[in-house]
Amino acid sequence: MDEVSRDRLWQNYSKTHSAELRDQLILEYAQLVKIVAGRLSMYLGYNVEYDDLVGYGIFGLIDAIDKFDYGKNVKFETYASLRIRGAILDQIRKMDWIPRSLRQKQKKIDAAISKIEAEKGRTATDEELAEELGITLDELNSWQGQTNVSNLISLDEYTEEGSETKMEAVGNARFDAPEESVEKEELKQMIVEAIDLLTEKERSVIVLYYYEEMTLKEISLVLEVSESRVSQLHTKALNKMKTKLGDYMGVLS
Repeated sequence: MDEVSRDRLWQNYSKTHSAELRDQLILEYAQLVKIVAGRLSMYLGYNVEYDDLVGYGIFGLIDAIDKFDYGKNVKFETYASLRIRGAILDQIRKMDWIPRSLRQKQKKIDAAISKIEAEKGRTATDEELAEELGITLDELNSWQGQTNVSNLISLDEYTEEGSETKMEAVGNARFDAPEESVEKEELKQMIVEAIDLLTEKERSVIVLYYYEEMTLKEISLVLEVSESRVSQLHTKALNKMKTKLGDYMGVLS
């Protein structure tokens, strides 16, 4: 459906709120649910099925359609993405499968990385990290896979903080203030430096996920590794990039 037809559909629905037009809107934006679910699946790895995430996200899409005010000239895709992501994360919380020890593991990993890098003046290797934590490499890989859920918790907090954000009206483009332009340039440089810390495979995962917007399954096919391995590489990459990006880690949410 082209933009004109989509606008006409919204106009008609905003006047009638008919069930038939509502169903058309759900079908029209179903792909948006798949995109949001695909991005969240990277954090969850193989803990939750992708199809289940899509199912949870549909409820968020329906909620977004019901509450969207077409007359405010706000971009629906942006508004709906927050609602979809919120619905998925709400359902994940209700599943209550996140162990209490998870945050502690993440804190131990972060502390070990900081200690090693302060001593060595470079990025910590997996071997050094495992030794510092007093665990095997296999155990470290297991920890890092599990802490994808910890990243999910951070995403949840980020979603709640951003859920009340005012959406920019469509077409209200503006020039950046000088200080904002400087911040953007600094952020770009920090991202470049952070990516330089990664191994070739970790860098590939970051590029394919954040720039090419591929799903966990798609990346696993491209790199010819398992989905769980892609998930581990993603977690390792984020842990390394934290040292450079710090408070700017939100740009990778």
